[in-house]
Amino acid sequence: MLDIAEELNRWAGQGRDFAVATVVAVGGSAPRQPGAALAVDADGTAIGSVSGGCVEGAVYELCEQALRDGETVLERFGYSDDDAFAVGLTCGGVIDILVTPVRAADPVRPVVASALAAAAEGEAAAVARIASGPPELMGRALLVRPDGSYDGGFGAHPELDRTVAAEAGAFLDAGRTGTLEIGERGSRCGAPLTVLVESSVPPPRMIVFGAIDFAAALVRVGKFLGHHVTVCDARPVFATRTRFPEADEIVVEWPHRYLERTDVDARTVLCVLTHDAKFDVPLLKLALRLPVAYVGAMGSRRTHLDRNARLREVGVTDLELSRLRSPIGLDLGARTPEETALSIAAEIVAARRGGSGVSLTGAHTPIHHEPESAAMGRIGSVA
Repeated sequence: MLDIAEELNRWAGQGRDFAVATVVAVGGSAPRQPGAALAVDADGTAIGSVSGGCVEGAVYELCEQALRDGETVLERFGYSDDDAFAVGLTCGGVIDILVTPVRAADPVRPVVASALAAAAEGEAAAVARIASGPPELMGRALLVRPDGSYDGGFGAHPELDRTVAAEAGAFLDAGRTGTLEIGERGSRCGAPLTVLVESSVPPPRMIVFGAIDFAAALVRVGKFLGHHVTVCDARPVFATRTRFPEADEIVVEWPHRYLERTDVDARTVLCVLTHDAKFDVPLLKLALRLPVAYVGAMGSRRTHLDRNARLREVGVTDLELSRLRSPIGLDLGARTPEETALSIAAEIVAARRGGSGVSLTGAHTPIHHEPESAAMGRIGSVA
């Protein structure tokens, strides 16, 4: 749901009634991941997607039904071998979808509206909804903020709200969307519940060091992938808004000094395109010791060997050097700045998702590398 928060927030602000279908869990080759959503308003307007097209029509009808009867339902879709025209996932996967009406009188609306507003503004927040459990708990939600405070609730045992808030806070810290299993009394006691937790966190950072033509192309690709992109270079003549109109930030400063003072986290990617030892060595010495997702450095193989020798001279260990992606990018035969940016972006995605970088043609590796949700085996019959 939060993946289409910007448009849904407008709907909520306009007072529109709508129903939202959200992917709870997937198995096999289902194309969308937990949290992906499709919403339908009272006029029949639809936004978003839950399956890349396979079951959109059936889910659209479920949303219309939810708007009419006000019932929250969980529906499972899978592949049908018996009837080629049956509603199912042609890719052979399995997908569980939670459909929730969000109308003016529904108790879930204030919580959903607050969650959508936070996500639309780029603020961190998590929203928890009962995906499977007693009917009286379906259609309620709880909003959790980074400081641990929360709004809404499930109207059952008070310990349930506190426990879900704590668990959802852990999901939020990790920027994770998924399900948790809990008893209706907030522990392992009572009827079992499956709770869907969706997290909205600020976009991951991409910091590009070196204001060169290749950086301009990488900025565009980074924005396309959803990063907050910063360009940093010590040379003011190159680090300009004119050269990098799509960058979120342009910083004129020595790269290592900027990296010392800026905030990074486990989702941050660092792309060092300067291939100049006076910039690269102090920058990479610091970068390779930070808990970031990716550190890549541009340069020829000769530059790479020389840079590694210089880094060892200043105390960088072989273990730290093993984190460095250099020469940067996958082997695509890239030559132009745009092709090189694609090569770098492909390596970043492969590092994030666990991909091998080899061609899928003729390979026997999975197309999607995220582990299958453990919740698939635990969600029973639909509501």
